[in-house]
Amino acid sequence: MKLVMAIIKPFKLDEVREALTTIGVQGLTVTEVKGYGRQKGQTEIYRGAEYAVNFLPKLKIEVVVATDQVDSVVSAISGAAKTGQIGDGKIFVMSVEQVLRIRTGETDAEAL
Repeated sequence: MKLVMAIIKPFKLDEVREALTTIGVQGLTVTEVKGYGRQKGQTEIYRGAEYAVNFLPKLKIEVVVATDQVDSVVSAISGAAKTGQIGDGKIFVMSVEQVLRIRTGETDAEAL
């Protein structure tokens, strides 16, 4: 099993969710986060005063899937989240050793 974690622009959430639902992903977790990458934040003008925004709002999506689904999940997220502009985000894939569904006690693939 693998954990696919993606950092995306907030307005792309609905498109990413739809893409994942289309390929059969049944659940995901979304967290509001802030950060920056190569764009190093941005400068905004508010009421005539310029100020720096050091951390940009992003969304972190986490999905645990079977190892054979990783490529399709990564492809779906990257296709739906891409704008072609700086700050589109990143996708990370990590191994998951164990999963347990608390309600039923099911483990690993059955718990997904």
